[in-house]
Amino acid sequence: MDVRADDAPAELWLADWRRRIAELYAEVRRLAADDPPAAHAYWRAERERLFRGHPQSPLPPAERSTFRARHFRYQPAFRFEVRLEGGGPPAPGSSGGPPAPGSSGGPPAPGSSGGPPIELPNSGHEVLAFRRIGAVTLPFADRPRRLAVFWIEGYAGGLFLPFRDATNGRQTYGAGRYLLDGAKGADLGGDPARGALVLDFNFAYQPSCAFDPRWACPLAPPENGLDVAIRAGERLA
Repeated sequence: MDVRADDAPAELWLADWRRRIAELYAEVRRLAADDPPAAHAYWRAERERLFRGHPQSPLPPAERSTFRARHFRYQPAFRFEVRLEGGGPPAPGSSGGPPAPGSSGGPPAPGSSGGPPIELPNSGHEVLAFRRIGAVTLPFADRPRRLAVFWIEGYAGGLFLPFRDATNGRQTYGAGRYLLDGAKGADLGGDPARGALVLDFNFAYQPSCAFDPRWACPLAPPENGLDVAIRAGERLA
């Protein structure tokens, strides 16, 4: 990929970045229906291409041409289809309160779970509002564990699932990684009729702030900390 920013507004390049990420995940979902490892290989290659060549890459410009993505090997045991369970209270360690600036501030959409807006930890000073819409139980081999699932408040909305694990600060970003970020198109699919989501930790990735502190990223709350090392997905070391 070789594109030039020229004098085009940054907002147009950001829109293009989101468009390309959405297209990437649409192809990932298509491929994963029959061959998840092939979908993972495609995801790795396309993300590296975008990081190296797109003007909205999270990498500092000086690091783009030599960037090489690093990943754990694909492990089928880290791919799950799980059911979203009821909304419940705000995440422990998250602060409730009025909607943040830029959030919708209105009632939840018809048929949605209504919890109050909350704030998640953030790597910067930007305040974003989220709503905890439920939790999922992950059937790990030793014992099940749970993660909260959030909805990004505001006009665009979108599912959001950040998590921490025992690789943080060693092989992955110290503040955790993302599984889903619907506002950016990072969505692995599911079946709304059954209340199901596809969660594949092989597609876990670092937030933008892991590559450059100029980015402000929402981060996982305490309840989304896993007490195991998830050696799957994107890594830094």
